Amino acid sequence: MISAVTVFTVMSAFIKAVPGVPAGEAMFFRSVLAMPIILVWLAWQGDWPHGIRTNSIRNHAVRGLVGSAAMGLGFAGLKYLPLPEVTAIRFATPVVMVVLAALMLGERLRLIRITAVALGLVGVVIIIWPRLSFGLNNTEALGALMVLGSACLAALAQVFVKGMSGTETTAAIVFWFSLTSTGASLLTLPFGWVWPDPGEAAYLVGAGLVGGMGQILLTSSYRLADAGVLAPFTYVSMLWSVVIGYVWFDEVPTRPMLFGAALVILAGVVIVLRERQLGNETTARRKVRAKGLQ
Repeated sequence: MISAVTVFTVMSAFIKAVPGVPAGEAMFFRSVLAMPIILVWLAWQGDWPHGIRTNSIRNHAVRGLVGSAAMGLGFAGLKYLPLPEVTAIRFATPVVMVVLAALMLGERLRLIRITAVALGLVGVVIIIWPRLSFGLNNTEALGALMVLGSACLAALAQVFVKGMSGTETTAAIVFWFSLTSTGASLLTLPFGWVWPDPGEAAYLVGAGLVGGMGQILLTSSYRLADAGVLAPFTYVSMLWSVVIGYVWFDEVPTRPMLFGAALVILAGVVIVLRERQLGNETTARRKVRAKGLQ
């Protein structure tokens, strides 16, 4: 998981390094160049081609389109905001996911979850408020809203994945998302793609290749450990984004951003710990029922 979030942070830096390339075009390179890596990985795992069989193309298409929109908005927001700030706002995804899971999947919102959601939202407001205080017409405000929209759509995509997990394999979810995001990126072709120069092309190719590697590392981590165990390690990306942002882009994180990020991270950790506790309680109840039936 640490390797995955490190690779994804490098991928974001590559995208940020090509501000003249439209977000849809960057998404195309990210998706299409990741496909060969993912296909080789699926074959090596023995999941090709049977592993990509699906019970519902429609569910994959909906999830893929939502995830593609999240990716595109995130790439667009990188053009206007410092890398650490983009990373911090993206941490709102698990907070938003709790709310969406309650609305769409019927999961109960208890006091601890509600408190964590409120804490996370306060953190997000602290992060983006300096950008919005200058009005909605400036590019920084636009970037903040884009990244926040990306985090919300990513949460929605994860809710879809959660709903599909009982009927779809991980290999199918990974493959069909990559295919859908490649197709979705091509829909942006009429909106002004550019011919990248050699330096920009190198960054775009790098983003696609490391993005595919990150997807494999992320998926493999979930095969080896529970999501509740892995989730806290995703916050390592904050450290990497601060380092890369400072060294590569000369970006110095502000105090409000760091404070807001700390609140969002705290909210995410509380949610993870609560999810783990509820999972342990559910497992214990199932064991008691199983013993009663013996």
